[in-house]
Amino acid sequence: MLLLATSGVLQQLPPVPVAPDSVRAPVAAMAAARGDSVAPLLPAAPEASPSAGPLAPAPWTRWSPDPFAGDSAVPQRPRAIEMSDAYHTRLTIHYIASFATLPLFVAEYILGVKLYNNYPAITSSQQSLRNTHRMVALGLAGLFGVNTVTGAWNLWDSRKQSDGAARRYIHSGLMFLADAGFVASGLSAPHGRRRLTTTTSSRSLHRALAIGSMGTALASYAMMLIWRN
Repeated sequence: MLLLATSGVLQQLPPVPVAPDSVRAPVAAMAAARGDSVAPLLPAAPEASPSAGPLAPAPWTRWSPDPFAGDSAVPQRPRAIEMSDAYHTRLTIHYIASFATLPLFVAEYILGVKLYNNYPAITSSQQSLRNTHRMVALGLAGLFGVNTVTGAWNLWDSRKQSDGAARRYIHSGLMFLADAGFVASGLSAPHGRRRLTTTTSSRSLHRALAIGSMGTALASYAMMLIWRN
């Protein structure tokens, strides 16, 4: 009880002083300075009432937190991101180059298997297979170069677009991995004077890198065809 009484006393507001008459005082001062008498024109001052006191102040406003206030906010609409015509042109080139690699993958695999099984015989037909295998490899390198440039460019242009971001980044990561595998496969390929001195392990490494890179690229292609937004 003592604590309740103490808190009630402490929470009482101080009395608000009554503001003085803001009309009579300035007018009377001006009349006194000019020597005029304006007492009849002024309204009579209110008589002080012994029972009248200062007006009670308005009660303090209490703040009550609303845990659901944030849920009532109107959600903002996502801002649309418009791609340029150059983006769609690069995307079309990317699609065409991607599908063009499929028959080259098949041809390169068949030629590589024939060369691997007939090694180390060096005949005119074997030399023709090597040249064809090299030309197909150069064609694959050109197509992958086009796909890398167009894909990386479009990936940068669409960096602010959240729809399909995971799909694009996974596809790009797999294709960059396939690019690195093809480069390593080309560096380990038997060519020139190394044909006669190449060991079985190095030829197996070349074949494993080539097949692994083609498999990674095909998996990335299939993911883009199956995984739709």
